[in-house]
Amino acid sequence: MCNALFELKNKGVEITANEELGAKIAILLHDIGHGPYSHTLENELIKNFHHEHISLLIMQILNKEFNGELKTAIEIFTDTHPKRFLYQLVSGQLDMDRMDYLSRDSFFTGVAEGVISYDRILKMLTVYNGDLMIEEKGIYSIEKFLVARRLMYWQVYLHKTVLTAEMMLVKIIRRAKELIEKNIPVKAATEALNFFLESDDHSSMEQNLNVFCKLDDYDVMCTVKNWADHPDKILSSLCRFLVDRQLLKVKSQSEPYDPDYVNEQKKHAAKKLGITMKEAEYFVFTGEASNTTYDPKDELIRILFKDDTVKDISQVDNALIQQQISSPVKKFYICYLRS
Repeated sequence: MCNALFELKNKGVEITANEELGAKIAILLHDIGHGPYSHTLENELIKNFHHEHISLLIMQILNKEFNGELKTAIEIFTDTHPKRFLYQLVSGQLDMDRMDYLSRDSFFTGVAEGVISYDRILKMLTVYNGDLMIEEKGIYSIEKFLVARRLMYWQVYLHKTVLTAEMMLVKIIRRAKELIEKNIPVKAATEALNFFLESDDHSSMEQNLNVFCKLDDYDVMCTVKNWADHPDKILSSLCRFLVDRQLLKVKSQSEPYDPDYVNEQKKHAAKKLGITMKEAEYFVFTGEASNTTYDPKDELIRILFKDDTVKDISQVDNALIQQQISSPVKKFYICYLRS
């Protein structure tokens, strides 16, 4: 964010010291509302509550504690600041967060396809009519960025091992909540996690924010380890498999799986584990993973040409990113018990 603001100011874009500070705070805090295991458990522990809403609640509390010093940051975060390009730096298809996590995750996973021309893109940033844009000579760097993001999703974020581990964790939380609804004792490792497992009413999130902020990955993983010895066979098996990294097997294809094939896998799981066909649905299930190279419904990436004309990246002549590849690519998967 610092480099992006520096480049824009060097090009004559008016950004006050207060706006610069606000933009930095907004980008630092925009994801602070994520709970344990980020997007994986976002709608499992707390229903119908997006992490950005929680981020805003936390920022509003901090704003009170710091006597209104986060006012500009909140305006930028909520897209109510008059200089909209500041919001576009924080949230959009070309925001600083996406460029940061692509570079970081590419480095730490060793997946070279995620390497992008980070510095080049920042130098091509400009503002025109109040909107964030890319100069014409930066087209190819943006195309590489979009393609790199697509490859990283399939090779890292939606990798089959990641997919099955995340879904097993989701199934564990769902099984725990199902048992709690049946008044079967299921205690988490911490009171904070107990609270969100046992309560479905989170409408007054403002009052429970302190409890939420106590949660982290350790609460969940310690709980999973404890539940590996729970008397419920479904819960204990799922937890033991996850802890021991005996993950469910995953296959994917371009078409939905035949219900007969899915049913066969459920029968196999039910027989092997000594459970009912209904219970086998915790170990055999289908779903779909999708990724879009460029979504024109999202914050658009606009290219500013030398003659001051503006085009969306998907409408540039001879560009790699075209409308026909803006639709999502889907893969249908099945997770099932190993033989």
